[in-house]
Amino acid sequence: MNEFLYSPFFGLSLSFGVYIICKLLNDKTNLAILNPLLMATVVIIAILTIFDIPLEAYNAGGDIISMFLAPATTVIAYSIYRQITLLKKNFIPIAVGCLVGSMTSMGSTYLLCKAFDIDSMITASMIPKSVTTPIAMEVSTSLSGIPSITVAAVVVTGIFGSMACPILIKLLRIKNKVAAGVAIGTCSHAAGTSKAIELGEVEGAMSGIAIGVSGILTVIIAVFL
Repeated sequence: MNEFLYSPFFGLSLSFGVYIICKLLNDKTNLAILNPLLMATVVIIAILTIFDIPLEAYNAGGDIISMFLAPATTVIAYSIYRQITLLKKNFIPIAVGCLVGSMTSMGSTYLLCKAFDIDSMITASMIPKSVTTPIAMEVSTSLSGIPSITVAAVVVTGIFGSMACPILIKLLRIKNKVAAGVAIGTCSHAAGTSKAIELGEVEGAMSGIAIGVSGILTVIIAVFL
């Protein structure tokens, strides 16, 4: 049994199996709270806890999935290429939107941590929560934060963003697709972008652009911090 648990097949099959089931459930109910990424995370944690399966065993296969994070993100470049004319036309609004979004995200996180008297190391770990994981980890390290806490914050932010963005777009009556895409990508990185792609190709492309621009801006802002 240990040979099976510590083989890459276990982590891969558990991740794919649980996610597919959660995706089917989400498609059938169409409820935002049943986000497949959120539900899959909760279910996998529950399985590992109930059956007392070591995290190292799961990571033997889980790390293989993590390895594809960067290549999966770069695939978004294709939709960006298809919207290159729209990008050139709206370059300044997109750049300003990403700058304001990045500063708001980092600033609000810093102020909230100060308001609740949270330790400076935890604060540094939380500040880059709205950018994609590889960039967030590097920024966290440069600020003397804890990368593992940063990853958890990034995941929670992305899941919440992907759940909330369709509701907020309708609630705030945002009609401009470029604005919607930039907002989603700036605040909820890749997880939000996956939802933006479902909303439309323009939203997905603009969200993909926002991931890269916001990531660069976050690194620059972190230097001053």
